[in-house]
Amino acid sequence: MSWTGFKKGVNRATTQVLMKTGQVERTNDRDFETEQRYAMSSPPRSTHTVPSIDPTCLPQSAPFAPVVQTHKLTQPPSRYRTMETAANKLQKEAKGYLDSLRAMTASQMRIAETIDAFYGDAGTKDGVSRSYKQAVTDLDAETIKALDGPYRTTVLDPIQRFCSYFPDINACITKREHKQMDYDRMRAQVKKLTDKPDKDVTKLPRAEKDEQLAKAAYDQLNETLTSELPQLIDLRVPYLDPSFEALVKIQLRFCAEAYSRMAQVQQYLDANTRDQYAQGELDARVEEVLQEIRDLSIAGTV
Repeated sequence: MSWTGFKKGVNRATTQVLMKTGQVERTNDRDFETEQRYAMSSPPRSTHTVPSIDPTCLPQSAPFAPVVQTHKLTQPPSRYRTMETAANKLQKEAKGYLDSLRAMTASQMRIAETIDAFYGDAGTKDGVSRSYKQAVTDLDAETIKALDGPYRTTVLDPIQRFCSYFPDINACITKREHKQMDYDRMRAQVKKLTDKPDKDVTKLPRAEKDEQLAKAAYDQLNETLTSELPQLIDLRVPYLDPSFEALVKIQLRFCAEAYSRMAQVQQYLDANTRDQYAQGELDARVEEVLQEIRDLSIAGTV
């Protein structure tokens, strides 16, 4: 950290203490708080691009966190923060869905291999175990791999790009807090020199000039956030709509492919077994087989 950055951090920390003791008045920007909190109400459909954040908003390093007023704890959470949390969760769950599909088909393949080994030559006669193994192998080798690329392109990547805006926006919000504290500190200094003039008559004009510069820096950043935060929030639905549509279509294709391949296995199942299952008689048949096992002397207490 530079010496200038260190001094700014110390000054802001001092300003925080003075604010808590009531010696420095905090600037209350109702417009910014309103935009940050309530701008997320039913956005209209739009084809606009996501607004860019001014790179000059990026914060300077400082070891102190911005002041947080205790009375804000009783207010509802910021709508921007709600959107940020929901978007990050969506990104995590979207990736988890693709991982779960891979895990499911991999588990199916292990089950198929176990069943095939369990049936042995008996499974070769009716072909059911081999057919099931082939079906789940094709589902993993063809369907999952075919859906992987489109899913990443149409679902994961757009969500990730949307979430990539948050670090820059949060940096701008943090810098706004810093500029606000700088402005409040200079305003308090001007008030102090006005109420109790110093022997050095040049101090007040210098302080007033510093106050004007601090106010200009704060106003510029505050206006940027007040204007662009609502735009970003309004664009969340039209931006993510295509990804949601793609997600539904990919799910539909996977389910249709899985159903089609499992339907091919069904022809190898015993027709009587299917009828017994449909009529609710399969449980009785299973119980009969279990009783035959119990009758075997080697079964013990099965």
